[in-house]
Amino acid sequence: MRRTGPALRFVFVGGVIILALSGLVARLWMVQIAHGAEYTAKTGSTSRVTVRIPAVRGEILDRNGIPLVQNRASFDVDFYLPDMVTAYRQSHNNQVPKVRYRGTVRNMPKDLEEADVARIVSEQIIPRLEELGVAQDYNAKRLQIHYRNKSEIPFNYMQDLDFERMAVLSENNLGLPGVTVTKKPVRQYVYGSLAAHLLGYVGAPGNLDKLDDINKFKFYEPDMEGKAQIELAMNDYLKGTPGVKILQRDAKGQIMRKDVEIVEPKQGANVYLTLDARIQYIAEKALRAVGRGAAVVIDPNNGDVLAMASVPSYDPNKFIPSIAAKDWLELNKDETNPLLNRAISAYAPGSTYKVPIGLAGLRAGVGDKSFTCTGGVTYGNKYMMCWVTQKHLPPHGTLRLSDALKYSCNAFFYQYGNATGIDNIVAMGNMLGLGQKSGLPLSGEAPGVLPSPEYLAQVEPNARWSNGYTANTSIGQGMVLASPIQMAMIAATVANGGTCFYPRLIDKVVAQDGKVLLQEPARVRTDLIKDGGLTREQIEKVRLGMDKVVNEGGGTAGKARIKGVEVAGKTGTAQFWRNGIKDNHTWFICFAPYDAPKYAVCVLVQGAKSGGGVAAPIAAKILEDTFALDKAADTPAEPPAPDAEPTPTPAPLVAWLDPAAGNFNQVESIDFGRDIPAATTVTADQDTGTEDNAAPAGQESQVAAAPSVRDEADEGGRVRNRQSAKPSGLEKFFNFFRGGDKKKKESTPSPNRR
Repeated sequence: MRRTGPALRFVFVGGVIILALSGLVARLWMVQIAHGAEYTAKTGSTSRVTVRIPAVRGEILDRNGIPLVQNRASFDVDFYLPDMVTAYRQSHNNQVPKVRYRGTVRNMPKDLEEADVARIVSEQIIPRLEELGVAQDYNAKRLQIHYRNKSEIPFNYMQDLDFERMAVLSENNLGLPGVTVTKKPVRQYVYGSLAAHLLGYVGAPGNLDKLDDINKFKFYEPDMEGKAQIELAMNDYLKGTPGVKILQRDAKGQIMRKDVEIVEPKQGANVYLTLDARIQYIAEKALRAVGRGAAVVIDPNNGDVLAMASVPSYDPNKFIPSIAAKDWLELNKDETNPLLNRAISAYAPGSTYKVPIGLAGLRAGVGDKSFTCTGGVTYGNKYMMCWVTQKHLPPHGTLRLSDALKYSCNAFFYQYGNATGIDNIVAMGNMLGLGQKSGLPLSGEAPGVLPSPEYLAQVEPNARWSNGYTANTSIGQGMVLASPIQMAMIAATVANGGTCFYPRLIDKVVAQDGKVLLQEPARVRTDLIKDGGLTREQIEKVRLGMDKVVNEGGGTAGKARIKGVEVAGKTGTAQFWRNGIKDNHTWFICFAPYDAPKYAVCVLVQGAKSGGGVAAPIAAKILEDTFALDKAADTPAEPPAPDAEPTPTPAPLVAWLDPAAGNFNQVESIDFGRDIPAATTVTADQDTGTEDNAAPAGQESQVAAAPSVRDEADEGGRVRNRQSAKPSGLEKFFNFFRGGDKKKKESTPSPNRR
């Protein structure tokens, strides 16, 4: 039977379709099977990945070029999480395990899902690291969140590999997509806790939205940024220019080890401080005789900060590259507050405040007047005692300014301050920088309080200023608050004859090519002679009074004497109670040598009996050791005699310091075993404040520190508690990349397995 026309056409068309499909199948077989590897390799060879190389920060050095903060290389294990997911999809027909989470879409809550990268890592990456004995606990929940919010930034699994782990990873080609060992620059605080409260620390950027170049790279290695103090204040100079690395993916989607192209990062500028690391070391060592306190050393000729110490302290290296959550919690729970910089916190200055009161009275024309101490003065219905009355000692009698400073007579200054007038006291305080921040580039500085009728109206609207308030202010109690840096600058002003400088901490900033980018000159706040109307002869009356405090019998700071150096100073003790327990704030400000001052010092000690018995000896120890440095530098070394005994190795001028531990011990007195020059009478601890004029709590430095805190491991990331991986499709995938079989995974783990 002959086929009709339509039937023939149907057969013909069907044959053409079958032939075409056969050709397509043959072509697919050629592409995917016969030449699949070849085409995949060609495709992979053209795949490039851009990686940002973090910049190297500049160094921080002291005035003599001694490095305080440097950089060192750290080798970290990083997880490129998107690479893990991509590689899995490629080998599993675009399938990947999912996890659901609650998110937002257009500001509305919604159930969403994403790749379960935590499962991939837990079941497949960690076992391989366990085999090598280099696995460690991690936070699986944080890893998943990191993938969700920061996928372009590698997840830092292991920081600062030690030599043994680095050797293991170098000898074994991991063959795991997305796992790499990365060399990174990290901060190193060379001398541990030395100057920690000044230097600060660095950490990872907290807000990725502010990173203007984050979209330029496939993978983004961010720069560490300053989080506190000098590291924060000078961050724009210290940070460098990032580099870029072009990597190549192989046929399997895995990043190859060889870089295609690399542009090296440029290091940031170096910051030189006015700090002298040797004097800083001396100050911190001396201050460790107490549990809580501060010390500041100033060059009175230009306002340079030579040392600024605070105890207790902390080691900023613990913050690098991130601080463990438990360590951060421990620092914040410590009641002695090691993070607090007491040198820029404000407390009641006690009788050290009589120095600016003396200057105010001289300017007001009452400096030559005498006043009589009968044991106290009555203002309204309140009898305000001198400290001699509390100690059942005879009154001081009639005194002038210099002797009133020597004996630290409260009754004299009650009357002297009221004769001066609160307006004149406030004017002098403003000239000296009281009640305002010092201008240092340090975060969290407390301005203190310069009491006035206007200030009283703000804090106590129903109160009215009276002579009693002025009297209390005149002995550095009541509402008065000042910081050690402020009181050190007052000592420096008296020392140099009336020039009040702003304290200077930054000396210069120098680029890596030697170009000076910033030079900070000395700045004068007030010239008490030109601007304040005082004379050198008037200022000398205060200088003479401070000299008598230390060097005459009956002075309150006999323990501040130094052999061969004339020291002038003023003690102070402000009564304070902490939780019902006496916890005095004791002070000593001084300068030396008297005729040609080189150093001005302020020491604050919390929890001591008196300024003369505790703070003054610490200041003297700092000065004594600092002058010994100067003498050694000025004395030429003599060659040893041929038969001389070997000279012992001298103690280091600057050395590593562990953090100073704080305590609430009450300190009666300190002497350091020093040989103090004799005087007719040493009454070092007479000035012990006035109990009926208790000091306020103070203004403690508040630093909005935001360190990079490393989360504790959770149950999903605990290696030693991890159950054996259940058989899954992932097994085949990772075994393929390892180049091994399933038996390799089941082999006996390393004895170093954690």
